[in-house]
Amino acid sequence: MANTSARMLRLLSLLQTHRFWPGGELASRLEVSERTLRRDIERLRDLGYPVQASRGVAGGYQLRSGAAMPPLLVDDEEAVAIAVGLCAAADVAGGVAEPSIRALSKVVQVMPPRLRRRMEALRSYTVAASLWQGPAVDAVAMTVLAQACRDDERLRFGYTARDGQHTTRLVEPHRLVSLDRRWYLVAWDAERHGWRTFRVDRLTRPEPTGARFRQRELPCGDAAAFVRRSVASVSQRNEIVLVVRAPAERVRAVVASWGTVTERDPESCLLRMNVDSFAWPALVLAAVGADFEVVSPPELGDYLRETGQRFLRAGLRTRS
Repeated sequence: MANTSARMLRLLSLLQTHRFWPGGELASRLEVSERTLRRDIERLRDLGYPVQASRGVAGGYQLRSGAAMPPLLVDDEEAVAIAVGLCAAADVAGGVAEPSIRALSKVVQVMPPRLRRRMEALRSYTVAASLWQGPAVDAVAMTVLAQACRDDERLRFGYTARDGQHTTRLVEPHRLVSLDRRWYLVAWDAERHGWRTFRVDRLTRPEPTGARFRQRELPCGDAAAFVRRSVASVSQRNEIVLVVRAPAERVRAVVASWGTVTERDPESCLLRMNVDSFAWPALVLAAVGADFEVVSPPELGDYLRETGQRFLRAGLRTRS
């Protein structure tokens, strides 16, 4: 890469997306010699980026947290505002949630402790008034999980099961998945020897162990499908099936990852959801704004009739 400025930006981007880069591999990615790479690393350090180098055959480079925020063309207040905004976006199970977690991982990785404390304080005392928000998750914990998934590094954390039992887990993390306003970690449980799904809001103190692993093949090949199957097997949840009189793409735009939409014909589709409350599909159906039929379960039809009558009574009282 002949353009030095472009190469420096590419180098910084690579360092921010990987926990550790062997020197030879990094030089190959940039299409430069290892001598040129060393000079570029020194330039980044002069700019304030905390790049750590290790020597020897297995030597390489790693971007570490520094004593001060490196120059990113934002001041401290703006950096905290960006992080809090990304946390809020990550709390919403939708199209921006996963990219927000990736971006948050990069910001927190170079954020000094004093700014992390300010970020957590601001987020802790800020209330979001969104109907679509799920259980609160710890932003720093989410970045630890995302980085461990990215770097194929084993994790240890505390976990509270649905029945209240507390355990310590050692896992090989695979993916973070947002579904039904919740975040889930899909991981191989190294001590129980099987794939598991963990609710992130029930997870505490995730700590990387430093031990690397080779990713295993997920049984169904798709992390989102694995979570849906795991969640559907929980007895407290209800699988609902509806015929919606609207094009599939229109329904998918509202439902996002909270359900599965299958086209029946150009003007209708089949909607499947696994929920722990009938209030949630009622909100989704109201947002779609189309006629529908309840296929199952019958209890959903009862709930919608009672809810509809309640709204109708309120409307009649308003007119009078």
